[in-house]
Amino acid sequence: MVPPPDHCPALVLNADYRPLSYFPLSLWSWQETIKAVVMDRVTIVSHYDRTVHSPSCNIRLPSVIALKEYVPARHRPAFTRFNVFLRDCFTCQYCGGSFPTPELTFDHVIPRSKGGRTTWTNVVTCCHVCNLLKGSRLPRQCNMIPLSPPFPPSAHELQENGRAFPPNYLHESWRDFLYWDTELEQG
Repeated sequence: MVPPPDHCPALVLNADYRPLSYFPLSLWSWQETIKAVVMDRVTIVSHYDRTVHSPSCNIRLPSVIALKEYVPARHRPAFTRFNVFLRDCFTCQYCGGSFPTPELTFDHVIPRSKGGRTTWTNVVTCCHVCNLLKGSRLPRQCNMIPLSPPFPPSAHELQENGRAFPPNYLHESWRDFLYWDTELEQG
């Protein structure tokens, strides 16, 4: 069965043929991909067994594309809740449990009520239970010391951490460009 176009994203590689991002995986919709192909901004590396039609032509949907111009990686990633979770590998820094994203929050090691700031060096991933237990106390007051001290990660560190969490779906044409710590499932 041929998948509908909406189920045919393209893996986007940088000009060096490495994914722009592992987590989230750099994917473009088929519409964005076709637009980039028509504008000659990308090289098609691999195709799906799916064709889309316009009044004047038929186009095989690309499954892997590479940018023609190299996009340098950001040196310092943005401070976001998700990037804090990714830095800490989705692990509560107090109890050591791994949790899905909806069951996580972040905690100010030095609470804001005590002058703590919302920065890479003062925020850790935390489960809801530990967050309630710690409350607005200092770590030594409640004997809850983070397993790893918070730090500002590099973009490379976040990408490496992201490799440990492959997405649920991987097309076979992407395999030569993705390197996860776990074996990839058949698409």
